[in-house]
Amino acid sequence: MTDTPTASVTVLKDGPIIIKNAGEFVLPGGPGEAEPMLALCRCGKSANKPFCDGAHQRAGWTDGA
Repeated sequence: MTDTPTASVTVLKDGPIIIKNAGEFVLPGGPGEAEPMLALCRCGKSANKPFCDGAHQRAGWTDGA
């Protein structure tokens, strides 16, 4: 039996959603194998959607919390 790392999801204040150990996933472009860590955009300004490229920092975006 192999040890599979536990997946986790964390929402960073004023930043992206961080997903660790996601395994396989499906996006509109088709299925893929996830990197050990993914950062998903929440601000809508990323040039690499759905992934975060740091645009939230350049735009001064906050989540309002």
